[in-house]
Amino acid sequence: MNNLTGLFDTVNEKVGDISHQVGQTPAAWNSSVYNMIHTLSENVIVPIAGLILAFIMTLEFIQIIIERNNLHDFEISNIYKWMFKTACATLIVTNTWNIVMAVFDISQSIVSDASGIMVSDATLNFESLIPDLEARLEAMELGELFGIWMQSFLVGICMHVLTICIFLISFGRMIEIYIVTSVAPIPMATMMNRESSHMGQNYLKSLGALGLQAFLIIICVAIYAALVQNIAVTSDISYAIWTCMGYTVLLCFSLFKTGSLAKSLLGAH
Repeated sequence: MNNLTGLFDTVNEKVGDISHQVGQTPAAWNSSVYNMIHTLSENVIVPIAGLILAFIMTLEFIQIIIERNNLHDFEISNIYKWMFKTACATLIVTNTWNIVMAVFDISQSIVSDASGIMVSDATLNFESLIPDLEARLEAMELGELFGIWMQSFLVGICMHVLTICIFLISFGRMIEIYIVTSVAPIPMATMMNRESSHMGQNYLKSLGALGLQAFLIIICVAIYAALVQNIAVTSDISYAIWTCMGYTVLLCFSLFKTGSLAKSLLGAH
């Protein structure tokens, strides 16, 4: 009974926590880290992005001038087009942080709406799953009890491992968001250039993938909750133990796949 009672408590805690984690914006998740990354981006990365932007737009200006038959048949309108593109590129670089945070604000809004519809109780509890658990154990022989004790002991160890996996997924995603957003001005500086714009476009796809991953995680947790609630009450306690563990392993596997699935859906690489 000691092994079976609270066997899935740590997993229940992390499953409930991951729904809360993915529903937060970078600013709400950890304000200290957010402020540090914001300061780093504005004071260190933006000047570097400005240099990259200056180089790219200067090179494009030279190409505009010489591409028309070595300065013959030159159209003055191309200069105005270049000035407009440069102004837009400068505006994007100086407002990169607002653009990036807007992506995650939209993601947070979607996750909040989805959580209210999909995510329900995902807790695993043997006392509620098998109400007469203690009476069933008392009716068993010593060999059967020892077998269940060994199984519950092994499953308990596996549950702690799976708890660490869930922790790594939820916290790893947020750390990845901070790392990606810290260097945002550099790829965004290439957005208005025809030859190098694919860098900025792919970066925006990667940001969208991180936002979409939160929605996919919520779907995984909702599916897990539905499976857990529909576990059939059975007289075979071992079957119930391994079924619960199987669903938890399936949840971890699905959570690990959400990142690559989100990137493939948006064509990010």
